[in-house]
Amino acid sequence: MTDVLKDKILELKGPIFVFGASGFIGANLFKDIFTVRKDVFALTHDAQRAWRLKLLNIPSENIVHCDIVSKYSVEETFESIQPQTIFNLAAYGAYSKQKDTTLTYETNVLGTHNILETLAKDAVYIHAGSSSEYGYNCAAPKESDELQPNSHYSVSKVSAAYMIQYYGRFFKKNTLNLRLYAIYGDWEEPDRLIPQLIEKVRKGTLPNFVAPDISRDFVYVTDCVEAFVDAALQMKPEIRGKSYNIASGRKTTMKELVEVTKTEFGISATPDWGSMPNRKWDLTEWYGDATEANKDLGWQTKISLADGLRKYYFWQDRINYEDDVLTAFNNPYLNPVITAIIACYRDAQAIPYMYERLVKTFNEMKVRYEIIFVNDCSPDNTQEVLDSICNKDQNVIAITHSRNFGSQSAFMSGMEVSTGDAVVLMDGDLQDPPEIIPAFYEKWMQGNEVVYGVRVQREMKPRIHFFYRLFYRIFQTLSYVKIPKDAGDFSMIDRKAVKELINLPETEQFLRGLRAWVGFKQVGVNYVRPERMFGVSTNNWVKNIWWAKKAIFSFSFAPLEAMSYAGFIFTGFAFLGAFLQVVLTFFFPDIPHGFPTVITLVLFFGGINLLGISFLGEYISKIFEETKKRPKFIRTAVRKGVRRYNTSEEIKTFIKTQRK
Repeated sequence: MTDVLKDKILELKGPIFVFGASGFIGANLFKDIFTVRKDVFALTHDAQRAWRLKLLNIPSENIVHCDIVSKYSVEETFESIQPQTIFNLAAYGAYSKQKDTTLTYETNVLGTHNILETLAKDAVYIHAGSSSEYGYNCAAPKESDELQPNSHYSVSKVSAAYMIQYYGRFFKKNTLNLRLYAIYGDWEEPDRLIPQLIEKVRKGTLPNFVAPDISRDFVYVTDCVEAFVDAALQMKPEIRGKSYNIASGRKTTMKELVEVTKTEFGISATPDWGSMPNRKWDLTEWYGDATEANKDLGWQTKISLADGLRKYYFWQDRINYEDDVLTAFNNPYLNPVITAIIACYRDAQAIPYMYERLVKTFNEMKVRYEIIFVNDCSPDNTQEVLDSICNKDQNVIAITHSRNFGSQSAFMSGMEVSTGDAVVLMDGDLQDPPEIIPAFYEKWMQGNEVVYGVRVQREMKPRIHFFYRLFYRIFQTLSYVKIPKDAGDFSMIDRKAVKELINLPETEQFLRGLRAWVGFKQVGVNYVRPERMFGVSTNNWVKNIWWAKKAIFSFSFAPLEAMSYAGFIFTGFAFLGAFLQVVLTFFFPDIPHGFPTVITLVLFFGGINLLGISFLGEYISKIFEETKKRPKFIRTAVRKGVRRYNTSEEIKTFIKTQRK
């Protein structure tokens, strides 16, 4: 970065927002500003390309979660920080792999509207438009020329451009739209043209190309960054709402690109030529005219194509491209999605704190996240609280059950909907601290498919803590699978194990037992389980005894075996007693025998019989429950972000979409 650009960045009014900072251009813009000053914030809603922020080592306090599709989320974020300069580079639909048309319009149009509505009167808003706005009219158009959109993406960007013009002229807001041409350079997606070209050049070859006469207007990313800064600094009333072409003004064909590459890097290879562009709406000629940007903003490109290719070549060397960038881009485990599933019942007060702590934890870990709250028919205002969180965060899913099915069913319901590479199971009362998740994550990254929390201490009365510890030791002794001591539901489970748990047919689940039963590589992490932050626990002695019975009768045959052994032993005692009775009667006929002994034996063996029948009844009741094949839970609604699914068909369609 030049000293001139540093000085310009210092002149920007702060605080500064960079929407779409996890993307290619946004990451470069944020990085350059952050290098000079710290009152800049990277705004992202799902961090789909968070590998850039991770490799750039951006501190979590400078990463702000905001979903521009949600007006509530935008308003809350602006109110808390009150930015004075806003760069919006959030977009969807520019790449051929981005095919969700609804999301294209929501992000590019609705998202822009939400920001402009929230924008302060004296703040500056610079928008990343696209040369795609010209559509069919793509050969060196001027900003005043007709827009002829030829794709959904193009239509959405044109709509945003007109909206920016409207807010600038009618509401007198400081808005500008920059129509970007073929930006390339540092941190670009490795599967795009220039990165693939330089990657091949480093090996002495050339990639396959489209037709040699197809043209583009290449602009190195540092020039693009300076265009955004210049636009913010040159804002004045007479240019509010205008659009500017950010282009070199030079038409470069693919044939010319190859010739420049061969000259600069001494490549003798000949490329294989194709015919059509990668995107169906791409046209043969696509280059711009930046006269207006030069006149009004004082901006023009400074880096030639040859210089830009060399800069990018050396950047790949400096950044350790193959080991860091390519690996992070291609390996999802280096940029995983972690799904937190929270079972909620009477936890309305704790849920907002749980959400904030989870987001803070995931941002510090620099991982993508998904949070699923399962409202297990809670009688308080849990649903209202969840709706407000969904309004501001597209990564939050709220599931509502028709009745209280219990935490185990809530976890299973969440796991069926989850998309993460690993899921974290948590109670909604904050007794499972989100701050333990990084320790789980570290163990998971080491290859453990199941990482469970071990409660080395509970913040409760010592006698209650003693009984909990005693139960887990008895349970481990009786169980036919090795179930860890003092391990509750709080755990991180790899997607492979999650799939196996979901596929288990049994209706009544005891997850900490099933988690051990499915196997895989498992390890524990010690933690102190705190008291509830709010309210009173819904557990009591009766419920705890019910849990103990559920655990033992689900994962142990010891009660049946004990009664079997008792039957043999006491039958033997009965024969021995009968023999002694005959002997005593024969040798001591005058001694009274029978009544107290008979009463005692009847009561004793009657109690043993009832106990045995009750044990048998517990197992039969489980068989009865499983044979009915009732569903584990019934969902009445699922909400993701601002979208709500109410009917069973809508919910089924949503879940299928999630699994894809």
